[in-house]
Amino acid sequence: MKINILCIGDIVGRPGRHILSQMLADLVKERNIDCVIANAENAAGGSGITPQIHDKLLKYGVNLITLGDHSYRKKDIIPTLETADNIVRPANFSPHAAGKTFAMYQTSKGAVVAVVALIGRIFMKPAECPYATIDSILTRLKQQADIIVIDMHAEATSEKVAMGHYLDGKVSCLFGTHTHITTADEKILPKGTAYITDVGMTGGHESVLGRGIGSVIKSFRTQMPCPFEIATGDVRMSAVIVTVDSNTKSAESIERIQIKEQAEDNLGYDSDDGRPEFYHGF
Repeated sequence: MKINILCIGDIVGRPGRHILSQMLADLVKERNIDCVIANAENAAGGSGITPQIHDKLLKYGVNLITLGDHSYRKKDIIPTLETADNIVRPANFSPHAAGKTFAMYQTSKGAVVAVVALIGRIFMKPAECPYATIDSILTRLKQQADIIVIDMHAEATSEKVAMGHYLDGKVSCLFGTHTHITTADEKILPKGTAYITDVGMTGGHESVLGRGIGSVIKSFRTQMPCPFEIATGDVRMSAVIVTVDSNTKSAESIERIQIKEQAEDNLGYDSDDGRPEFYHGF
């Protein structure tokens, strides 16, 4: 049985959410998507996620949500992380951290898709070993899921590439997030795992990683704290579509896609965004 999985890259603020609300349902229908996975750690004002935004993403058609280093930026998300069965924080955070280490979604075809988020350790805050963590999870998860997808949230491309090769043949897909820049290295690895170093950003591309160009340049030049407003120009959805044979667990294809929004009006802040925060990292 062929299962089509859409993996969406870092949703940044309201522009990123808006394009999903406008484009996702049609894309799912046109491309026969069976499961939608999205990284949403930047969905609330560019940093974090709220319970309200969690619910909105599900309404738009997202089935599974992954997070990264900004998992706890909005503290009111913590109860949702503890109770919801469709959102995960990085599995190699402390075992005492709030949230779940994997989530599963049963497709309309019956196949169960599981997702695990891992966070890198190069140029990032301290975290547990991602290799030991995923080895432990896969031992249990393979008994529960037909297809396993990994979101590798890391700064260094070397960490993503290495993990891709380590998990080749053990999972059906590994897609990278965090750097917000789409890479052109999508491929099927030798043992059947679909791979891309970074799936890219869903948000305003007339920007510096989804934030206002002038503000970021000012911060870099002056080394002073500066509020980074969310960019609203040239809004795009960045993603990959992966087709997996649920019987063999191997990926048959991976396609990089980018969809531009037709209109860019009414993309200011709303009650779920809050005001621009001072620089905390992207």
